[in-house]
Amino acid sequence: MAQALTLARPYARAAFSAARIDRQLASWSACLAFAAQVALDPQMIALHGDPRVTPGQMQALHLPPDAASGGAFARFLEVLAEAGRLNLLPFIRDEFDALLRDAEATLEVSVSSAQALDEAAQARLSESLARRYGRRIQLNLRQDPALVAGVVLEAEGEVIDGSMRGRLQRLAGALAHGN
Repeated sequence: MAQALTLARPYARAAFSAARIDRQLASWSACLAFAAQVALDPQMIALHGDPRVTPGQMQALHLPPDAASGGAFARFLEVLAEAGRLNLLPFIRDEFDALLRDAEATLEVSVSSAQALDEAAQARLSESLARRYGRRIQLNLRQDPALVAGVVLEAEGEVIDGSMRGRLQRLAGALAHGN
């Protein structure tokens, strides 16, 4: 995986640069999301490296239906197809989106909660995190009933466990060690 990420990084930077110049960052992000999803399909994985399938055919399979066949994104896919690198699209998408978040000063925060958060709670959480990190916040919400109550936040490798399960685990650890 580390090698794939290393190979994908220059392609992601080139894609980001092209998208930024054309002021098409959101469009490229959507196109990369589509193409990455196609690249992850098990049937598509089987086609990678098949000598019966031409690079042009592979490019066409990864091109979103609403993208211009002669446009910049199509040419980008053509370069990847010719180099046999279409399998890197999921990594390229992730790197591109990270560059986009950095450019927009946005922080992606994963939020696991015992119950679904209503819009007001999401807004309060976003505002609080924006003050803490000094950036706009993009929440990725997930429900996990095993948390019992509260939330667990993950951002930039930092985990903030405010769940009841986490508190009970810390209490059990303290009691087991006589603290």
